[in-house]
Amino acid sequence: MPADAPTILATSIGFDSRGRGPYDWAPGPVFDLAVELAGAPAQPRLCYLGTATGDDPVRVAGVYGAFAGSAVRVSHLSLFTMPTVPDMRAHLLAQDVVWVGGGSVANLLAVWRVHGLDEVFREVWEAGVVLGGVSAGSLCWHVGGNTDSYGPDLRPVTNGLALIPTSNSVHYDSEEQRRPLYQRLVADGTLPGGHATDDGVGLVYRGTTLVEAVADRPGKGAYRVERGPDGAAVETRIEPRRLR
Repeated sequence: MPADAPTILATSIGFDSRGRGPYDWAPGPVFDLAVELAGAPAQPRLCYLGTATGDDPVRVAGVYGAFAGSAVRVSHLSLFTMPTVPDMRAHLLAQDVVWVGGGSVANLLAVWRVHGLDEVFREVWEAGVVLGGVSAGSLCWHVGGNTDSYGPDLRPVTNGLALIPTSNSVHYDSEEQRRPLYQRLVADGTLPGGHATDDGVGLVYRGTTLVEAVADRPGKGAYRVERGPDGAAVETRIEPRRLR
């Protein structure tokens, strides 16, 4: 059965490493949470989208390797040089979880719109398929955020899918430009208020409401950032629930 409400798991959490190479991945506890949110099917169907890294086949293979031997039934949807499934809408609607990898959110959004996935994803979300992802795969579901899609100096992106009608910032504690730029963009109205995540932290939305923050490591936080009455950004820490 699908999630009982439209659900998004927007994170700064990637795969764990098994330590035998850069793409020797293992699924961390965030994936257990995604399956739980999807109704805990015995053989969960998970589709990976690596659009933000140009559908890098090495990363696609890393996802299959991560779940090898598990109950998870993995598939992928690549768009370069053409879609890898005959009916993208039907394929995505048949999943329990969709996981979107990190990379360039600006390129991801442009390519998705060329293929009509912006409209498809709203239907998939409303049908109860859990939409999740890391970095670009977190930003894309929101109105926008800050991104290195255009170069090493971060810039705003404001044309997200807006399934969540707020903004988002990822890697809040590990990239020095993220926090000050996000606060400035919220303060000057370029972005609406929203939420930020340290590395290792995710946000769980039911419908468009944030219901909890989660973390796969200690000492990390999520944050609500709003424009205060004096026009300055106001940041409030949200303590995440530990996943392990």
